[in-house]
Amino acid sequence: MELGWLLWGTAVLLLLHVLMELSPAVNFALRIGFYCLLCLVSSALAAAACLLVNGGRTVKNMRIIRAVVRTFKYFFGLRFEVKGLENFKVEGPAIIVSNHQSVLDMMGLMEVLPDNCVQVGKKELMYMGTVGLIIYLGGVIFINRKSTSSAKMVMSEVAKTMVADNVKVWVYPEGTRNCTGDLLPFKKGAFHLAIQAQVPVIPVVYSSFTTFYNPKTKLFTSGKINVEILPPIETKGLTPDDVTELTDRCFSTMRETLFRLSGRPS
Repeated sequence: MELGWLLWGTAVLLLLHVLMELSPAVNFALRIGFYCLLCLVSSALAAAACLLVNGGRTVKNMRIIRAVVRTFKYFFGLRFEVKGLENFKVEGPAIIVSNHQSVLDMMGLMEVLPDNCVQVGKKELMYMGTVGLIIYLGGVIFINRKSTSSAKMVMSEVAKTMVADNVKVWVYPEGTRNCTGDLLPFKKGAFHLAIQAQVPVIPVVYSSFTTFYNPKTKLFTSGKINVEILPPIETKGLTPDDVTELTDRCFSTMRETLFRLSGRPS
């Protein structure tokens, strides 16, 4: 009986291997399925560790989450080359803005995430099972993107908390995932927040994933991601009238860096 199960198991694994080699769609589905399963299981284990070590919701839990997620890259053959980490070493709070490409961004985020840094995310993330739980425990700030007034109220409170608790806040200014190899127009919330709190903006750029990950073509292989943390942009003395100029400046700088890191002409 045991030999029979062993033979059947071996046959299934061989079949899956052949299908992955022959069909990009099967390879993509299996890899994404494994990634989702890994997120759910790891989140449950990390949540237990967070509750035991820190007792509840706190940005300190990000250290545990970061340590767990940093192991994911080995399962998928991903390599990160990071430059400019010293640019995170600013005194006091800051707004960190980065490009947002796919569900894999979490791996890139945790690869460079500084201490005492929380993210801003959509409210719907709270309802993603153990993933929602670990995000909550990590101190992520949730906003309702469907309600402009609610989002503005939350961001106003974030500005006060950021300064009072001396934390950095990570925002994706594109507002949604974008796996095109380019940037979507930036929403201005993060830059309003930076000017309101009079804290610097630190741009972070990840090279395009399109050479190894593309849901439209069912591509998901191993690959290399170049990451660059750019010098902080000061906002002291700026007023709400300067938000558009600050937004455009960050967009242009990050877009140029994205193309350079991705090896494509600007």
